[in-house]
Amino acid sequence: MASRRVPKNTACSDASGATELTSLTAVEAVDLLRQRKVSPVELVNAAIRRIDATDAAINAVPIRCFDRALNAARGMERDYSRHRSDPRWLCGLPVAVKDMTDVAGVRCTYGSALFADRVPQRSDVLVETLERRGAIVLAKSNTPEFASAGGLNTTNELFGATRNPWDTGLTSGGSSGGSAAAVASGQVWLATGTDLGDSLRQPASFCSVVGLRPTPGRVARSTSLPNDMLCVVGPMGRTVTDVALMLDAMVGESPRDPISLPAPHYRYARGRQSWRAPKRVAFSPNLGLCPVAAEVAVVCADAAVRFADGSAVVEYASPDFSNAREILKVLRPAWLAAHWGYLIETHDDRLSGSFKARLDTGVKLSARVIWEAEKKRAALAQSVVQFFDRYDLLICPTAPIPAFPIGTARIADIDGVPLAAESESDWMLLTYAVSLVGCPALSLPCGFASDGRPVGLQLIGAPRAEGKLIGMAALLETIINLPRKTPIDPVPM
Repeated sequence: MASRRVPKNTACSDASGATELTSLTAVEAVDLLRQRKVSPVELVNAAIRRIDATDAAINAVPIRCFDRALNAARGMERDYSRHRSDPRWLCGLPVAVKDMTDVAGVRCTYGSALFADRVPQRSDVLVETLERRGAIVLAKSNTPEFASAGGLNTTNELFGATRNPWDTGLTSGGSSGGSAAAVASGQVWLATGTDLGDSLRQPASFCSVVGLRPTPGRVARSTSLPNDMLCVVGPMGRTVTDVALMLDAMVGESPRDPISLPAPHYRYARGRQSWRAPKRVAFSPNLGLCPVAAEVAVVCADAAVRFADGSAVVEYASPDFSNAREILKVLRPAWLAAHWGYLIETHDDRLSGSFKARLDTGVKLSARVIWEAEKKRAALAQSVVQFFDRYDLLICPTAPIPAFPIGTARIADIDGVPLAAESESDWMLLTYAVSLVGCPALSLPCGFASDGRPVGLQLIGAPRAEGKLIGMAALLETIINLPRKTPIDPVPM
């Protein structure tokens, strides 16, 4: 399988003339929009040209709504002054929305041939909020079937596989791999991702972008499980402040989401004046859960200790996550069954073997088994809250390995240490465990393996403390000071 490895220090370039605009951060682009130095139509057209130049190689955004986006951009230009003073307004910035989230009049397939022709009439709460605050949906990003059935990759029978812009022979991760690849390659400035266990943070790590899993309820969304505290929707961008900008445009309560929280009185993208150095930081190379590749552990440790440059105390410490695997073996299939279990009755013969097996497991769980797992989860969450009485921040690798060859069915070992053959999620425990306790967590690009594959650092804050987490992440991003770059155009496969 041929692929193109992208040199570390290259900038994006294409023959379309859109390079300058698509190379901007989201914050820079919105500043130009706000000053009327560039128009929403210009940005939409620049993004379209960038997609045309790159998506044959990476397959990040298979569902496109360019006419809808251009109409929205023209309308926004006619009605610009009414919103210009809103500090949360994105001013006509094009974004991508993961193909698990409804956009009115645009196909939403869940990555499944079962829903290939599904066109919702009303947008998800999340999309309504973003569009009300000046985002323009340009495309739907690829996802594995039901954001779950693709194994370790973003692939499905409808649209095929999404490839990593840094090396098209590698996976972009899953299940928000389409969004991560679109942001990394400069197709869009911002994108949405969903995150049950690692679906947003792991692709961000593999593609060297920033991805934030917010506290459950922070971002209102439509869901068939109105009290769901496991799966959330969050922002993805190229920098921490870009992600903060998008989070500002996403937050707020809605009667359609009963656990949604009011928007805070402050903005997450307040800039340097809101950054606060932590006083005490805990670092763990593996949270006591799984093996981590030696090279990843070194890159992440080197990044974490940079907080000491700002006089923070950095210690090796972690909450006791030792029962996280046991809890997840119950709650993950229970969640899948609650969302998708009806498909066993309606489309049993068309479900993939691994996904069907997980649904079967979830459907057969007893109320007592689920209750016992929830009790253990509650105790774990309480111990983590107490941990944050001592530490401002918990840091660990986002993923125990960098991106691997596309199409890999499962990870058998890490540096020769075998993983459980019966579980495909053991290598994802660094993020899954954090999902259990309701903490916001952010994947920050922190360096590269010796062969150029990106490495992400997971920064975890106390529940509902997104503002504090974003400020500390932005500070570390500045200290690490990775060159800001977007992969050059990959070669189509």
